[in-house]
Amino acid sequence: MSTQDFRSERIGFLQQSEIRAMTRECNRLGGINLGQGVCPLPSPPELLEAAAQAVREDLSTYSRFDGVDELRHAVARKLKRYNKIDVDPETELVTTIGSAGAFICALQGLFNPGDEIIVFEPFYGYHVNAIRVAGCVPKVITMKAPDWSFDPEDLERLRTDRTRAVLVNTPGNPSGKVFSRDELGVIADFCKTHDLLGITDEIYEYLVYDGQEHVSLATLPGMFERTITMSGFSKTFAITGWRLGYVAAPAHLAGPMGLVNDLFYICAPTPLQHGLARALEVIGDDYFDDIRKKYKANRDLFCDALVQAGLTPHVPEGSYYILTDVSRFRLNDARASAMHILEKAGVASVAGSAFFATDGGRNLVRFCVAQPREVVEQAAERIQVFR
Repeated sequence: MSTQDFRSERIGFLQQSEIRAMTRECNRLGGINLGQGVCPLPSPPELLEAAAQAVREDLSTYSRFDGVDELRHAVARKLKRYNKIDVDPETELVTTIGSAGAFICALQGLFNPGDEIIVFEPFYGYHVNAIRVAGCVPKVITMKAPDWSFDPEDLERLRTDRTRAVLVNTPGNPSGKVFSRDELGVIADFCKTHDLLGITDEIYEYLVYDGQEHVSLATLPGMFERTITMSGFSKTFAITGWRLGYVAAPAHLAGPMGLVNDLFYICAPTPLQHGLARALEVIGDDYFDDIRKKYKANRDLFCDALVQAGLTPHVPEGSYYILTDVSRFRLNDARASAMHILEKAGVASVAGSAFFATDGGRNLVRFCVAQPREVVEQAAERIQVFR
């Protein structure tokens, strides 16, 4: 057997994610998994039936590289109605393998090795790792708890001649931060001043609470022509395994991303595209209102339990993640704290250090409440062991 290391240099830094590692530990110990955002909730029956019907109709061949006509047009209508973004579904939309696939297409189609992309910490680890695998360089701005604010001067401080873009995840994973219109305005002005691209991951766009407003960066003056808007349907419809997302951008940006999508993926799963397109035409706003209320109720229940247990949740404005200060354990090590919670309470979380390049996450863990109500209630009861 060969002892040669066949790993490519571009992935030499990659390791198994903390999320996957904690899932394994949770399974080993028989805990409740509030670590991984698998979203094991029922999908809308209209969506399931529409997809099943598309399979029965044998809609099984390749679609266009950018997606079936019906889905692109349905997404364009959704973008105009909800996001206030007006796109041409023929030239400014690409259906991708989830929002993750959209980001890969952006990185490979629009950036060169050595290009720098500014990201906000705490960040979604996938974003930073994908940037690095593409040969690009993440430049990190640390946001300050509890509101996860940032200093606009940090944008200028980090900028170099190699800076090409700013990446914004709103609502955010893991922080639950919803970037305000004013904050996005600062980022927009920075991008326009220095001729940079804006990249937004808006996968949790429908999950905003407490009167917060979801604002798409592309809607700000002068930003559509330089913004890549990524989103998808995994979280909204609890179909994380379907891998259906999209990227919306002006044609001069969507075109290169479409080329990469065609090369890497050919197309997203065709019958699922048809099913989603049909479902989008019949699922109304009451569905989105309902899931928002359910996730907010889960958030409130578990945050209350954390407070009663003497822990300090950073109550999220959006998404379904809760970063929690666990410094009371005096472990000063996020993974040790996550294991302590799993072993003592039987509830899995993710070490906050997985979302930081600095040591800012050493006393944080992340819980995910995208679970059925009864599971969150059981986890909330178990966490009381720390009272």
